[in-house]
Amino acid sequence: PAPKSSAMLTSDQARDRAQDIVARAIRAGADAADSVFAADASSEVSVRLGKLEDVGRSESEDLGLRVFVGQRSASVSTSDLSSDAMDVLVERAVAMAREAPEDRWAGLAPEARLLRGTPPALDLEDRGEISPAELREIAAAAEDAARAVPGVTNSEGGGASASRSVIALATSHGFAGGYATTGFGASASVIAGEGSAMQRDYAFHSARHRHRLEPADAIGREAGERAVARLNPGRVESGAMPVVLDPRVGMSLLGHLTGAVSGQSIARKTSFLLDALGTRVFAQGIHIRDDPHRPHGLRSRPFDGEGLPVSPLALIEDGMLETWLLDTASARQLGMEPTGHAARGIGGAPGVSTSNLYMEAGHVPVETLIADIARGVYVTELIGQGVNGVTGDYSRGAAGFLIENGEIAGPVAEFTIAGNLKDMFRELTPANDLEFRYGTNVPTLRIDGMTVAGG
Repeated sequence: PAPKSSAMLTSDQARDRAQDIVARAIRAGADAADSVFAADASSEVSVRLGKLEDVGRSESEDLGLRVFVGQRSASVSTSDLSSDAMDVLVERAVAMAREAPEDRWAGLAPEARLLRGTPPALDLEDRGEISPAELREIAAAAEDAARAVPGVTNSEGGGASASRSVIALATSHGFAGGYATTGFGASASVIAGEGSAMQRDYAFHSARHRHRLEPADAIGREAGERAVARLNPGRVESGAMPVVLDPRVGMSLLGHLTGAVSGQSIARKTSFLLDALGTRVFAQGIHIRDDPHRPHGLRSRPFDGEGLPVSPLALIEDGMLETWLLDTASARQLGMEPTGHAARGIGGAPGVSTSNLYMEAGHVPVETLIADIARGVYVTELIGQGVNGVTGDYSRGAAGFLIENGEIAGPVAEFTIAGNLKDMFRELTPANDLEFRYGTNVPTLRIDGMTVAGG
């Protein structure tokens, strides 16, 4: 495993741990139970101005148990994994469940839907070793490359990390599974300019396998060039104009979409897309997909947080909203079937989350996408949280570059972009530059008719 840990369990051992506490819960009087076990070991190294700043190492093992007594349930968690502690935990959970209010929607996933047989092999674990000295080299190379960009005047540091995690889930009605993942990351954050004219920017990359991590000097160079490009920003005149979103910020729109189509939002009637299932939400030709089976994907998973199989799914097909994202409880409440999107932390009931979510690439290069924009903005940073999930109203601070006569011009800062997500989705056009760099990925996006307010 990378990084090496003497105590790190295999995924089979983790699965046995989860199964053991579920069996204890049933013996202690629970009608049903599920358990999640998570172990993590990580190493992080940071350098600043060429000197080692910090070396961090952390390890954790946690176990969460949810028990049902009839329609009543309780959740408990612990990092004390001794046998005596397990017995105490189980007794406490069953006692708490007996006192809890009834919830007619809660319960384990439908038994007939559980994943059977061998989970898919997704190649999420790098079995190589990496030393703190190697991490330091990566961090230093990223920072050195960033500081070498002309115009960079200071640094917030370079970093590198390696981690290994083991996750297991067991239920009292027949599911038990576990899997291991590794992660490697490198980053740099630097400052350009002097005094009140200083601008900062950053770059990072992460991968499941070390050999897929971008070269440290490329990450550093991107951080430096991004910071320098922001120097001496101008102001934007207010008005309605096209807004083009860099992929790094455009992916936040998919987060607003998934929040609006999650089962809890629909069941609580707190979504601006409440009545939109089966209707056109985006322009024709737009496809948004969730792919949990992507090999070595940053959010790939062989099963969901309730033990259901996962499979690639279209949320948006040719602009039409095809599905809600449902865990078992919200599916029951809505009279539907769970979609394999349950996500489970150590504590509490499952929620929902996507895996490798992405918008398919469009057909035009970025140059063509902006070629007919006489005046607009290219946004590289979004600031603040001004998004209302109930109404879809959208207003966020931004920084980026002016678009003039079809070309990206000088930097601009301290402006606001505003609209309503319903209109923004319908007016959105993707470029053809999709890359799978993050957990959620989109190409460069153009949205016409947004309101831009200069500072």
